[in-house]
Amino acid sequence: MLSILVIATTNKNKLKEFQEILKDLQIEVLSLDDFGPIPPVVEDGITFEDNAYKKALHTAKVLGLPAIADDSGLVVEALNGAPGVYSARYAGEKANDAENCRKLLNELNGVTDRRAYFQCVLSIAVPSGPALTYEGKCDGIILKEERGGNGFGYDPLFFYEEFGKTFAEMSMVEKNQVSHRGKALSVVKEEVHMIKKWLEQRLFEEKPPKPDHSEFEHNDWSVKK
Repeated sequence: MLSILVIATTNKNKLKEFQEILKDLQIEVLSLDDFGPIPPVVEDGITFEDNAYKKALHTAKVLGLPAIADDSGLVVEALNGAPGVYSARYAGEKANDAENCRKLLNELNGVTDRRAYFQCVLSIAVPSGPALTYEGKCDGIILKEERGGNGFGYDPLFFYEEFGKTFAEMSMVEKNQVSHRGKALSVVKEEVHMIKKWLEQRLFEEKPPKPDHSEFEHNDWSVKK
């Protein structure tokens, strides 16, 4: 019976989103912080799917548990898809959210086409390698200044027209209804029973078969040779 699913992240904000969306499931949702230090994975994929699978498989192999990882980011039409897979390190490897947002605003200075979308790819992997993939997308517009104090990343700049708010102005409930990660995880929730069966079958297949002792059944081990 599947009882634990590891979220391959140490990002507490991201973990909260996962836990909120998966809270009704009979699965213990843990993060990397619930375990000892594990070797980091290099996110050098050229697509969100590449990185999500790489993180999920790496975590599953190291911990011996099924793991779910996401790779997500902001895709801006006028910037030819940037920052894309580099969203978390757009302003540099050690850049923080404020620095990334500042660079984005600078890159869009004077640009009228501010259409953008958040994309998320989720990968659920088992230690032997097989994985399931789910995707979510949310369209919006990049504002010229930040609004709101919730969320993280580019949320204060990402305006969702239907609600008339940025992601950073939404409650978590509102954001999870429409966000890229919320949409991907909603599909996971809808298919959770299938996913659990798939994971349990894969985990069962990974266990080595019991040794076959039939070749010894006529041996009398009490007789010394």
